[in-house]
Amino acid sequence: MRLTTKLIPIPILLALALAAAGCGGSGKSATNASATTSSGGASGGAKLSLVAYSTPQEAYKALIPAFNQTAAGRGVSFAQSYGPSGDQSRAVAAGLPADVVEFSLQPDMTKLVKAGLVASDWNAGPHHGFVTDSVVALVVRKGNPKHITGWSDLVKPGIQVVTPNVFTSGSARWNVLAGYGAQLKQGSTPAQAQQWLSRLYHNVVAQPSSGRNALQTFTGGKGDVLISYENEAITAQHKGQAVDYVIPRQTILIQNPIAVVSKSSHQAQAKAFVSWLTTPAAQKIWASKGYRPVIPSLVDPKRFPTPPQLFTIDYLGGWDKVMKQFFDPTSGTVAKIEQQLGVSTGG
Repeated sequence: MRLTTKLIPIPILLALALAAAGCGGSGKSATNASATTSSGGASGGAKLSLVAYSTPQEAYKALIPAFNQTAAGRGVSFAQSYGPSGDQSRAVAAGLPADVVEFSLQPDMTKLVKAGLVASDWNAGPHHGFVTDSVVALVVRKGNPKHITGWSDLVKPGIQVVTPNVFTSGSARWNVLAGYGAQLKQGSTPAQAQQWLSRLYHNVVAQPSSGRNALQTFTGGKGDVLISYENEAITAQHKGQAVDYVIPRQTILIQNPIAVVSKSSHQAQAKAFVSWLTTPAAQKIWASKGYRPVIPSLVDPKRFPTPPQLFTIDYLGGWDKVMKQFFDPTSGTVAKIEQQLGVSTGG
């Protein structure tokens, strides 16, 4: 039996109420995201509100204390909010206080540029605004009992797949694009790749709201394979979960954007924090948490091997094209597939 998911609209009034409280508030998102607060090394410093997608929470537990040990980070404290990337972006646009935003994918940042909340040149730096990289991987049970080796195995009869909901989760969108692009790399036509997507969704048994929720669903016992970030698989292993993961020969390079919010009242501290996150010291911490560094010389090829047919979003025509083609809630490819299966798309 398939799981039918129904999206919950973002409570705009809650976000606006939080906005009235100012950026020094709790930062608790309007999507039931996890919110925590950490203090800097001295009292009286700036308090930054960090709003991010769901998965880097583990990394920030190490990154923020390390930043507090730097000259720029002394006395800086943080209010943190984590949740589905799309929901977090919409919440900030609706008024959720934020000084720094990190999302799963670039379109969620573009929304804030269009809303006048992030500068249009946010991606002008040497790393083009990206703070970490990853790849889409296939997470399996320890020992890989279903013998999952690549994308073709996910559409076999009886294989139960877990992947997040594309209408809330950036991870889910990367997953769709990785699988579709892999079919093209293998020689399929666009029509055949779309048919593969339809077959994939017939095997999907759960669509949680975020990449982190999807991991929790999978480690809780649901499904045979989870499509996810490579870093999420590594996180699960670090926590002692009984999982392995497979990096398909054909997969997409995930690039995660970060930016300072233009209306932040702590511009100097927010910019210092974002800048520090791409230093070698910070990138080594990211790598220890399973993320691929954006500094090429720090990427360990043994730990982070390059898939033979790795591709980027440009291979599929860029974000403007794929957002309309795949993720429009009424006319996109995924919406049509979901509607045929009786799953709500919120459109």
